[in-house]
Amino acid sequence: MIVEVRTYRLKPGTRHEFVRVMRDESLPLLAAAGIQVAGCGASLVDEDGAEEAYLIRTFDSLAQREEQETAFYSSDAWRSGPREAIVSRIESMHTIVLDSTTRPLLP
Repeated sequence: MIVEVRTYRLKPGTRHEFVRVMRDESLPLLAAAGIQVAGCGASLVDEDGAEEAYLIRTFDSLAQREEQETAFYSSDAWRSGPREAIVSRIESMHTIVLDSTTRPLLP
């Protein structure tokens, strides 16, 4: 299984609305597109005093991730839906993609 972890550094004062839009509007669209969301929400700790949030998604393969993301982010439902409300609140974003079947190096 492929796990994608996205972290968002948000513009000041926008976290509450960002998380609300993500949960209420974006997650149902992701589910309808077949994208599995393992979690999302506000960070419990604000690094450097910045408002932050996260999104964790899972995929069967890297190919599936690419295919589903391409379809989702080019869809009318996303572009005419919550896209602007989400993107306008993001200062920066970081994505890590990992294979959850890889064994850890340390016991």
